[in-house]
Amino acid sequence: VSTIMGIQKWAVVLPDAHEGYGFPVGGVAATDAEEGAVSPGGVGYDINCGVRLLRTDLTVNDVKPKLKELLDQIYGLVPSGVGSAGIVRVSTRELDDVARLGMRWAVEHDYGWKKDLDHAEEGGRIPWADPDKVSDAAKKRGAEQLGTLGSGNHFLELEAVDRIEDERAARSMGIREPGQVMVLIHTGSRGFGHQICSDYLRIMERVIAREGIRLPDRELAYGPSDASEVQDYLGAMASAANFAWANREMITHWIRDAFGRVFGVDPDSLGMDLVYDVAHNIVKLEEHLVDGERRKVYVHRKGATRSFPPGSDQIPADYRNVGQPVLIPGSMGTGSWVMVGTPTSMERSFGSAAHGAGRFMSRAAAKRKHRYQDLMEALEGGGILVRASSRDTVIEEAPDAYKDVDAVVDATHHVGLAKKVARLRPLGVVKG
Repeated sequence: VSTIMGIQKWAVVLPDAHEGYGFPVGGVAATDAEEGAVSPGGVGYDINCGVRLLRTDLTVNDVKPKLKELLDQIYGLVPSGVGSAGIVRVSTRELDDVARLGMRWAVEHDYGWKKDLDHAEEGGRIPWADPDKVSDAAKKRGAEQLGTLGSGNHFLELEAVDRIEDERAARSMGIREPGQVMVLIHTGSRGFGHQICSDYLRIMERVIAREGIRLPDRELAYGPSDASEVQDYLGAMASAANFAWANREMITHWIRDAFGRVFGVDPDSLGMDLVYDVAHNIVKLEEHLVDGERRKVYVHRKGATRSFPPGSDQIPADYRNVGQPVLIPGSMGTGSWVMVGTPTSMERSFGSAAHGAGRFMSRAAAKRKHRYQDLMEALEGGGILVRASSRDTVIEEAPDAYKDVDAVVDATHHVGLAKKVARLRPLGVVKG
């Protein structure tokens, strides 16, 4: 990554890092906006895979007696698994609108609350999206998958606040006390984004050949930022990012619906507000301090969460005194963290922090080590219920297949990339 044209300062590897296509997962690099390059491998296949956190006014005591029913409702309402198709099918024209408008499209079609837009990175929409730069193959895949969870490490988790480390920051997010129930949603742009990445990796390989650029690894294929192919990729990438924000908003709508059905009330009365939505596979045009001067750079964050500090005008007004929420999920059997951005992150990592625990064991190794029944019994013995679309997914996502999320968060906290706010523990999990 450090060899990419126009890279600024350094390539960053975060505490959750592991091997990925081109860039490591848990990697950050910024390139000069005028004389640098953009690499699809610096974003990855699951464009704008991200995490959002919902709060509730409910407690563990409220939810525990209804936990199985709640998971069943969520599992029934939110399609999951490989190639899963959504409840909502859109035409090509409608999909183009989704790609342009992002979360706003979902809200305008009554799949969410207007106030959600205030608590998402970029307001849930990158304005320079250009669906005309998206292939028909990508659109065909995306038209069937809006409002779906997907497979692999994608999940919906019901969590309880385990402990609070920063009362002031927690209060600003509506996190009040241990035992309060929260919801984590982790998914991205599904087949739509995957196809866009595949399409443009092939295009960038042609650009590399044309420009005579020599690479240490073909997976790092990139194009100069002023190349038409790069500008086309950015328009398509932003389209996928917007699709992902709409996707997570629609899933949020059905989760609220599930809670309303199970508790027999309007979800409005349960305080199910969006705390924040972060992207962690994306490239963004930002301004950062480099060698003592402000420069526009393309920040590639692959398996990395934006972590902007207090005072930034890029984060919601009600978080400006504490910093941007940073969400770091662990594995389905451990815990997750809420953190906030710090000024140090701007100096060290272009305003970035870890995106999760990070994979420690390959999926094949997890399959060799674990049996489905043993895992399910261990999780249920720990008070965690699981609904999954396949046995293989449960085995591949075994808790010990991931790094210790507490250790990753300790490293993130002590090096100053983000600051601890609250730890969450899982109650129930829906896996794709």
